[in-house]
Amino acid sequence: MRFPDRLVELIAEAIVRGLAHEERVLELEDEMTFKKKIIGIFKKAQEEERLLDDKAKEVLKQNLDVLEKEGIDYRTAFQAVRKKLAEEMDIHTDRRERLNQIVNRIMELIMTDETVDIYEDPPVVRGKIRKIVMEALKVEEEIEKEVRRRIKKYSRDLLEGSPEWNILWRRIYEDELKKRGLA
Repeated sequence: MRFPDRLVELIAEAIVRGLAHEERVLELEDEMTFKKKIIGIFKKAQEEERLLDDKAKEVLKQNLDVLEKEGIDYRTAFQAVRKKLAEEMDIHTDRRERLNQIVNRIMELIMTDETVDIYEDPPVVRGKIRKIVMEALKVEEEIEKEVRRRIKKYSRDLLEGSPEWNILWRRIYEDELKKRGLA
């Protein structure tokens, strides 16, 4: 789950605004520090996923001869290896489940941080945080859908995962972020 930095900042701001100001279920000693801690949770999750991808690539790199010998598609093998490594590293690969992991980490922060006071039942607060994060997921999914739509418009079919497809994906994705004020 790789949210753009600006979207992560907006999520942190929405959590602080929604829970500390509007609903007053959290009292924060230092809002800026709390926002940075939330952003840090997302950054750590992104780093875990980058590490997961790097490990999967390394495993495949070490076994390229087996892939060629067996005639196994690299992308299929990558997904299988990534899934297995994700289980070992306790990283959910489903977007919504991954976001639930992140929401749980934010709740753990709230429950253990001495600078945060909570005035509502933790499951209620968790639900409010989850709603904010899931709204951000919808924005990210809309961007991804638009990027895929635009890639399909190209005159020739590009194989998803190919270097050319990845370059085009990044370029169009950045363009969509700029259009939405997220870059």
